[in-house]
Amino acid sequence: MKTTRWSGLAALALAGALVVTSCGRDTSTAHHPTASPASPASPASPASPGAAAHSGHGTNAAPPPAAPLRDGERFVNLTLPKPYTPAAPPGATDEYRCFLLDPGLSAPAFLTGNQFLPQNTDLVHHAIVYAVDQGAAEKAGTLDASTPGEGWTCFGDAGIEDGTWIGHWAPGADETLLTQKVGHPVAAGSRLVLQVHYNLLAVQGGTTGSDQSAIRLRFADGASKLTALETSQLIAPIELPCTERESGPLCDRDAAVEDLGRRFGDQAKEAPAGLAEMCNGGTPPPPGDTQHCEVPLPADGTIYALAGHMHLLGRSIKVELNPGGPGERALLDIPRYDFDEQAIRPLAKPVTVEKGDRLRVTCTHDAGLRAMLPALKGSTPRYVVWGEGTGDEMCLGLVLWTPGA
Repeated sequence: MKTTRWSGLAALALAGALVVTSCGRDTSTAHHPTASPASPASPASPASPGAAAHSGHGTNAAPPPAAPLRDGERFVNLTLPKPYTPAAPPGATDEYRCFLLDPGLSAPAFLTGNQFLPQNTDLVHHAIVYAVDQGAAEKAGTLDASTPGEGWTCFGDAGIEDGTWIGHWAPGADETLLTQKVGHPVAAGSRLVLQVHYNLLAVQGGTTGSDQSAIRLRFADGASKLTALETSQLIAPIELPCTERESGPLCDRDAAVEDLGRRFGDQAKEAPAGLAEMCNGGTPPPPGDTQHCEVPLPADGTIYALAGHMHLLGRSIKVELNPGGPGERALLDIPRYDFDEQAIRPLAKPVTVEKGDRLRVTCTHDAGLRAMLPALKGSTPRYVVWGEGTGDEMCLGLVLWTPGA
């Protein structure tokens, strides 16, 4: 299974999981839609819009203690070998860095939980854990050895093919333990690639500092009677123009896309066109603050939990099952998105889905937040498309499910 990723065109492949069929601007949703009573994954007490995001990237509060091990589980704790000092490419304020770690698996196992432990939350924007088999691990080792410093640069993906997304962290996301007998399968001899997105907006003109984050993994024996869990992605394009009060050369869409390529490479530059092709027949959806995208499920299955990810301009995100059709329901509804509260949200009751059922992700962004958020004040006005930078945007719904179960 090829990896599914937060960034770039990788999300368009979706490892054969979800295939985009249609998307465009959603004009039926208010700027701050009300949480649906039918949405088990809606927050019980929504925060004010972007409340924590206004202050930056969270705090260095100690992580909560680990929940007790369950029958057949064990902990594996891994730390970056050395402190790493991130450095953004010229003209950018973000770096994606990948690190190769060895969980020491001499036999197959299931990953049933994980807790990323960011050592420097002033810098760490998010993290993704990929499992790679022995062949891919050798490629990663070669890449690591040939790259100066710890790890390697990996904008948009893990820098190698054939990785499987088995865990992630974003601000507010602690370890989430599903009560059902499910887990991400990890083969014997696998290595892990830990991708860390470092955001340097908060330290412009100052000392960057270093990071030596860690991760606590919860494994169950591979012989356990667990069902294989997958993490798949729902993505939508971003076509957010500058506000009426803003002006500048990057308020032109073409210029903004070119700038994206200068900062993060050709893959990032091609992402908006790839999204337009897969979501809107090759034509970018009309500019606006709200966009959506639908996918058909490729198999029967069961959905257990969801999460949503945007950057600092995000206002709301929703994932719906069969919108406008029989049995429609909201699976995830975050009407007041808070960057610092991106927890995985288990469903109150797992939802059984059938092949051909449709999932839609809808996101609303607000370019006006550029002038309000301390982290973005003074940033260059730009037409915002899908991009890796903290000042760029994403619309991503994560779906934890068991295809075929």
